[in-house]
Amino acid sequence: MGTLRFDQIRLTGFKSFVEPTDFKIQRGLTGIVGPNGCGKSNLLEAIRWVMGANSAKAMRGGIMDDVIFSGTQGRPGRNQADVVLFIDNSARLAPPMFNDDDKLEVTRIIKKGGGSTYKVNGKTVRAKDVQLLFADASTGANSPALVRQGQINELISAKPSNRRRILEEAAGISGLHSRRHEAELRLRAAETNLDRLDDVIGQIESQLLSLRRQSRQASRYKRLAGDIREYKALLWLKRWQLAIATLGASKEEIAACEIAVADTAKLAASLTTQVEEIAAQLNPKREEQLIAAGVYARLNAAREALENDEESAKGEVRKLEQQIENLGSDITRERSIVEDAAQALARLGHEFETLSAVSDTSAAIEDAQIEARKAIETRSAAEGQVNELTRKSAEQAARRDSAQRDLSSAQLRADRLTNERTKAQETLDRLMAGGASAGNENLFEAALTDHGKILESARN
Repeated sequence: MGTLRFDQIRLTGFKSFVEPTDFKIQRGLTGIVGPNGCGKSNLLEAIRWVMGANSAKAMRGGIMDDVIFSGTQGRPGRNQADVVLFIDNSARLAPPMFNDDDKLEVTRIIKKGGGSTYKVNGKTVRAKDVQLLFADASTGANSPALVRQGQINELISAKPSNRRRILEEAAGISGLHSRRHEAELRLRAAETNLDRLDDVIGQIESQLLSLRRQSRQASRYKRLAGDIREYKALLWLKRWQLAIATLGASKEEIAACEIAVADTAKLAASLTTQVEEIAAQLNPKREEQLIAAGVYARLNAAREALENDEESAKGEVRKLEQQIENLGSDITRERSIVEDAAQALARLGHEFETLSAVSDTSAAIEDAQIEARKAIETRSAAEGQVNELTRKSAEQAARRDSAQRDLSSAQLRADRLTNERTKAQETLDRLMAGGASAGNENLFEAALTDHGKILESARN
């Protein structure tokens, strides 16, 4: 009876095997001899690892990424490790999915931080498939045939269950446990599917009842749709007959409409000609209207200027009248001052005469002289005031006469501006009334002349 036989193992980046390293496994007994730390245990762990070992502790590491070469002082670490196991399958003892080739290449690749990937002959497979492959061959990652350090003592003191596992592997039936476990899982999945199938059947039955009801509704819909199509056909037949009946009347109406359209076109052509003639006559009128609008705007501006001048003249008249009133008040006040000064002078003269008639006049003369000097000074001051008041009175009279003349001139100017504004308004009314073209031109010239006069008067 043939078995699966290991021919070769290739390690790349696995622990201490940083470079690709091949180990030939010849027929018979193959031994590996070397000092401690040369990698003998690493080779055994590589075989267990490629056969599906999932315990980092069994690989003497903390995590599975520890199997990747971590580097030394002279060489950098690697990011990937892979182990390839070459198997002779000429006896065709592999599972059916791998039993088409004489040679099997089982590869396990691990990337740092990315997990492991299994391949058989270049095709990606599951870890479970690889473990089943070696279980059928009575070996595997946990097989007692792979003896590590200290495992002999464990076998001697092993429990009956562990001894039974050793006997089952020796008898070649250890793979049956994996297959039985897989079969049990499939059986449970089948039972679950049966339960789900019952639920699906119940749903389908309820859907079947609904579909039957919908089928009856669809049959009724088809029947009603057929009736509707028949009624539609009858309706279209009636409409077609009505259209045929009204076609002749429509043709007569169309002929009458065509005649009316022709008459309307002729009328439209005539009206278009009239519109063109009216437009030709309207253009000069529009030009005259524009000229009249310009003259009207200028006359309005002149009228507003005249109104402003009139208001200014009225304000000046009111101011001059107020000044005349003030001048009259000043003259009255100054006259009263002159009269007071004359009375004081007369009183002083009388006192002087009285003093002259006294016999002992030495002291009185001195007093009188003092009083005379004071009276003279007072009279001089009064005369000066009288002269100043007389001068101011003359100036106020002159200003009053000038203000009266300015008032008369402003009133005359206001009357003249009012007359000119009235004439301009009359001219503007005639322009707005319109007339013949030649007459309008004369009116425009007259309006422009009047406008010039009004402006000259406003400037004066």
